[in-house]
This record gives sequence, C-alpha cells and structure tokens, in this order.
Amino acid sequence: MKVNIGNTVVKGVRPDKQSRCAHYHKKEDIIAIQFFCCGDFFCCYKCHEQICDHPPLQWPKDQWNQKAILCGACGYKLTIQEYLKCNYSCPVCKALYNPGCQHHYHLYFQT
Repeated sequence: MKVNIGNTVVKGVRPDKQSRCAHYHKKEDIIAIQFFCCGDFFCCYKCHEQICDHPPLQWPKDQWNQKAILCGACGYKLTIQEYLKCNYSCPVCKALYNPGCQHHYHLYFQT
C-alpha cells in the first residue's frame, strides 16, 4: 500500500497519513526512510522486507548528506546527518520522533 505525505509517496503495510504502519504505530512513529537500494520511501525496514523482492542496502556514510528521511507530520525531508543530530524531533514542525528507532540505525546507515 502507499500513502502520499506532501509530494512524497511512502510505501508500507497499512500506512497511515503520517507514515505509521502495521509494525510501528506509536504516536512518535512518524518518520519514513528512503532506502538506498531502490530509492523508494518506506515506513520501516519490515515494510521494505514484506513489499520488496530485494535485500535492503545501507546508506554509505559519504552519502549522509542526502535528504532520505521524511517527517510524517509536516513532510519535511531531512538529510541523514540532520536526522541523526535532531534529538528526535523535526527541526521544522518540532514533532517528536521515536527514540527507539536508534536501535535500527545499523539496518539503514553504514557506520
């Protein structure tokens, strides 16, 4: 399934209008990530696993300047660097992000 957030299409399993999905649906679960492997935005890595027919690839550190994180509240796109330094809130609308997402960084970003 898909949802439009601003002008960005986000794929996921039962995504809502702020990028929550069947896997992560707490109030703060409102970011989507563009996957390096395919260029598509997904609600989470589990959605990518269920929808895609290819394995995910991590963002190389030398490309962390790419706007690959989407705020589900306002549609602002953050660079990976900006996201990693934002202290779990959108720099534009101040919506809070789930700090538990840090436990999945190794799935998305090379270290």
